[in-house]
Amino acid sequence: MAKEYITKERLAELKEELEHLKNEKRNEVAQRLKQAKEYGDLSENSEYAEAREEQANVESRIFELEELMKNAVTIEKNADHSGVVQVGSTVTVKKAGKEFTYTIVGIYEAKPEEGRISDDSPLGRAFINRKAGDEVDVTTPAGVMKYQIVTVE
Repeated sequence: MAKEYITKERLAELKEELEHLKNEKRNEVAQRLKQAKEYGDLSENSEYAEAREEQANVESRIFELEELMKNAVTIEKNADHSGVVQVGSTVTVKKAGKEFTYTIVGIYEAKPEEGRISDDSPLGRAFINRKAGDEVDVTTPAGVMKYQIVTVE
């Protein structure tokens, strides 16, 4: 699995979710399974089937979070990138005379509607390792878009 860039705050949230799943949700689902077994015939027991499905979902999410944390690289806010766009940078760009500001984040924190774009998105990949003044061509479904990087913070 590749490196997963994530802020300290988001990593703390995910750790909290993982602890909740392991310590509380697992026990809750185990209790539901135990109760459902007491109803008798498991082949026609919808409570048992639902509890098993929830158990699979919980275990899947636990596995996903553990894998993410193994590969997590913490984004340092205000890290010195010497004016070069990196994960964690805030970039102001100009396209067709309009300015846009984006923060480059990992895929688990991307929210394009809030200006937080993934380093793995077409825009993110195009901006990485560029600096203010660079012109960048980004291939999109609508064609090639030209961006000029105005500032990098």
